[in-house]
Amino acid sequence: MATILLSALNLSAKPTDIDRTTVSDIDLKRYMGRWYEIARFDHNFERGLKKVTADYRLQDDGSIEVINTGMRGDKPHKAIGKAKATNQPGRLRVSFFWIFYSDYNILEMGPSGEWALIGSRSPRYLWILSRTPTLPDATINHIIDVAERRGYNTKNLIFDEP
Repeated sequence: MATILLSALNLSAKPTDIDRTTVSDIDLKRYMGRWYEIARFDHNFERGLKKVTADYRLQDDGSIEVINTGMRGDKPHKAIGKAKATNQPGRLRVSFFWIFYSDYNILEMGPSGEWALIGSRSPRYLWILSRTPTLPDATINHIIDVAERRGYNTKNLIFDEP
């Protein structure tokens, strides 16, 4: 009986329970422009990239053009995608490949919009973005603390070079 109870408790446990609550209010027009990647989790589509930026441009039809750039060694790389707003503030759907979209959750932002913590549906994706190429250590530590309280394992963050 105890084994069955323990098994049931283990089934209900959620070791990767992540708080994906997005910001409650965002002016997407103010979100447009250049963002610098301060840190990210490792994933194959950005593996080895340095000096990563993301430019967001609002299009006439309400969609958003997304241009990600970075350097792999001495070679520049660029990926052009599109995003669209959803009914939930702070959640976009982003695609870099045909009709396949992923969640882009704006989890937290700095008081003046100077930084953003971005996640997705999966706990394997996390980014720290900034309007400037660097952030003060105290700000980075604060953002990391926010991410940890949301359930992310921030030991997996890879920091970009300015």
